[in-house]
Amino acid sequence: MTSSELIFQSTDLAQRRTEFLDAARNGMARLRDKDGTSLVMLPERQLHLLEELRKWSSVHMRLERMLGRTDFRPTVQNLGDLAWLRVFDCEDLREFAAELNEALVAADSDNSTAPLEDCLRAWRTTAQQLEDPLRRSVLLDKKAPTDLIDAERPE
Repeated sequence: MTSSELIFQSTDLAQRRTEFLDAARNGMARLRDKDGTSLVMLPERQLHLLEELRKWSSVHMRLERMLGRTDFRPTVQNLGDLAWLRVFDCEDLREFAAELNEALVAADSDNSTAPLEDCLRAWRTTAQQLEDPLRRSVLLDKKAPTDLIDAERPE
């Protein structure tokens, strides 16, 4: 019987607490309370991963729905808690949604929030840079070949 199949009773905690804790450390321990409620103990990092996956999956679905509307405009009001994305146009937001989806799949597959955190950090950094009008013009303005010149190597 695997630890995920084993269900401890509340009366087991006194004599089998080490076994219960070992099962929790190894992924999950189930406990049936006196009233029949099923409780689960797992490593905190696993709980954190599940919470982040739930939160950002919900955000992803909401963003996809917004982007599917023909009248959608990325305003603070429309984006709500995603207002930091307001500097991006709809095309960029579609790219963000695609990258967020990939990051969610990778985070779930890797059993780690790192891919999700990396994706969000990169997009937030870009959004912060685009907030500055000078940086925005440098990053997004179209350049003609005549705008550029060869630089001499310093001696």
